[in-house]
Amino acid sequence: MPKQILLCLLVLLAGQSFAQNYKGAFNRLLKEKDTAAQRQLLQTWQQAAPTDAELFVAYFNYYFRASRQEIVHLSEGDNGNPSLALTDSTGSPVGFLSEDFGYDSALLERAFHYINKGISNYTTRLDMRFGKIYALGQIENYESFTNEIITAIELSNKLKSQWAWADNKKLENPETFFLGAIQDYVVQLYNAGDDQLNRMRRIAQTVLKYYPKHVESLSNLAITYGLQGNYDKALESLLQAEKIMPRDVIVLNNIATMYERKGDKTNAIKYFELTAKLGDKETRNAAVEKLKELKN
Repeated sequence: MPKQILLCLLVLLAGQSFAQNYKGAFNRLLKEKDTAAQRQLLQTWQQAAPTDAELFVAYFNYYFRASRQEIVHLSEGDNGNPSLALTDSTGSPVGFLSEDFGYDSALLERAFHYINKGISNYTTRLDMRFGKIYALGQIENYESFTNEIITAIELSNKLKSQWAWADNKKLENPETFFLGAIQDYVVQLYNAGDDQLNRMRRIAQTVLKYYPKHVESLSNLAITYGLQGNYDKALESLLQAEKIMPRDVIVLNNIATMYERKGDKTNAIKYFELTAKLGDKETRNAAVEKLKELKN
């Protein structure tokens, strides 16, 4: 091997080892919660390797963690969160102290500055994109949360799912991993309340543009229509999902439910019977109870 090439390889490997040492040290300091030492290390790291991908991730983690602040609320009623009752001299409650969390906007802005810079420089780093999406979900900025998810889906199609993760390592089964994570984000929106249905729909429609046989997204799309009372549109997606996975118990049960809500007893009974036949014990018992109601 020519000496010049060998020297280049040695320099490259030394740089990678150097960056790994910084990352390892930073992760240790995170566990120790030593923010002063974290800050000092980040400054040293930036001087040594200002374009290191892991540096952008570290800065993001540093500022996002720093932005999260504990808040104590005083209220007249118990809001359901863990709280401490304040009582008067007779022992009667006069108020409740409860803990919550908020975020410092200036520190959040710094966190997003660094992760955006990292994403711009390392387009294929999925961990950076998912880190940003996670943060947006935590601060309940669901519009940006949704837009970032859609951007990631669009880019995944362009990249043919060739994503990398931390330390620029290629993901195994990237498409399966990616779609699984997207489904988790949709569930997060669902749990946030019915005002997120249109955002769930946008994500499902974007996934289906590139993966028209993605049963989970067909089901998600159906849920958004069903919860808004549009049972025909819900059934349109669910019956399409059934053609792809005819023995999927969740799909069959959802079809039965949509027919029941629509008032179509014949088809509701048909699909609850299929659900009872193919489902596990719990699902079967629930379907049997529905069949008793519908047949009475």
